[in-house]
Amino acid sequence: MSLSIPVASAPGSVLASDTPDVRQLAAQLMTRVVKDGSSLGELLPAAQEPLSARDAALLQELVFGTSRWSGRLQCQLALLMPKPLRRKDTDVNALLWLALYELQYMRSPDYAVVNAYAGLTGRLRKKWAKSLVNGVLRQFLRNQADIVAKVDKQPEGRSSLPAWILKQLRHDWPDSMESIVAAGNTRAPLTLRVNGLQCTRLRYKQALDEAGLSGRDGPLGQHSVIVESSARVSALPGFEDGWFSVQDGAAQLAAELVAPQAGQRILDACAAPGGKTCHLVEMQPDCEVTAVDNSETRMQRVHENLQRLQLKADCLCADAADTDGWWDGKAFDSVLLDAPCSALGVLRRHPDIRLLRREHDIDTLCAQQQRLLEALWPTVKPGGKLIYATCSVLKRENQQQVTNFLTQHDDATEQPIHASWGIACEAGRQILPGQHEADGFYYAIIRKKPVEDAC
Repeated sequence: MSLSIPVASAPGSVLASDTPDVRQLAAQLMTRVVKDGSSLGELLPAAQEPLSARDAALLQELVFGTSRWSGRLQCQLALLMPKPLRRKDTDVNALLWLALYELQYMRSPDYAVVNAYAGLTGRLRKKWAKSLVNGVLRQFLRNQADIVAKVDKQPEGRSSLPAWILKQLRHDWPDSMESIVAAGNTRAPLTLRVNGLQCTRLRYKQALDEAGLSGRDGPLGQHSVIVESSARVSALPGFEDGWFSVQDGAAQLAAELVAPQAGQRILDACAAPGGKTCHLVEMQPDCEVTAVDNSETRMQRVHENLQRLQLKADCLCADAADTDGWWDGKAFDSVLLDAPCSALGVLRRHPDIRLLRREHDIDTLCAQQQRLLEALWPTVKPGGKLIYATCSVLKRENQQQVTNFLTQHDDATEQPIHASWGIACEAGRQILPGQHEADGFYYAIIRKKPVEDAC
């Protein structure tokens, strides 16, 4: 989550009738997500910047909530409007989603919601849609109980997930599928990682208390704090002084599994936005950390986070798999590969993933993961280790990827992770969404045999 994004407003919050621009902005963002494949993580911070703290939180509530329940809302819309809108009218569809979300999950008066969204059709230069939006919403209000009951009988309606994701979850985690789905539809807690170079976890909880806020130790991560009060991240104590970062407890385990030691060379591949890079340096300032990512925009986030936290690391904008283009040939003691993945373990924190991800993406992602593993393995020194991580729950991306790699490399061996968290897999450990109040994450440690053992 971007540090500029405030905590979402509480369930049942009221969208003020005097803020129609927030609704219009929400419709624009949802249209870009659906039509252009843009993510809310990219779009939302810039959209919130000129807004007041209250309106910024309301905007997030609308787009996050609508994304989270988009599958359910679309099932409702299909009952209300059997003939779907054309792709060029995605913006009108977005208005209807937002309106249905607001009618069911927020305390705004029904008449205000209907009038506001019907009125927004004029700003879209689609006045023909005014009567459509007005009619569909009034029909929903008249028949709400019946429509909700019918949608509850549909798997995609109940879960608000596309059929292909449900199929994958049922195949991989038949006994845990319902809990995974439920966790993905909850609101993620605000979890912080306290910067141990600037502040202790106990002192930070005291700072929260002094600010009239409430925090407690997170179940995962030695430096994790869960903030139980609603607050804007940038307004939390010590933000400008680098006392903390926003990072889920499961993600905090990455640096702990690396366990950096003084004098070691450590690579953080696919490093942006830099949470794990920063955590590595916080844990051991006397190690040499290199962060690599192929996005200039995202690498700028790494620089910004390092600067705010008063940390130093070598940052390179490059394709991590193209080692000829960036690697100096000196092997690393540890390589952290937080690989590109389906991100189905972080649906609660990034609800628009259910709108952005497609079934055919999994094959592409698995190929990328394999390419990165193969390319980075030579950069690990004999006796060193590679930590493979994803925020996915799909076995194809996780334990199967690792077992295949181990089978194909005689100099590689799994180092079992003995821990109280997660589930032991054929290789590595899997945290399912909601376990330990955390996101879904997978970890495996692959050791490179010393030269004499590999021969």
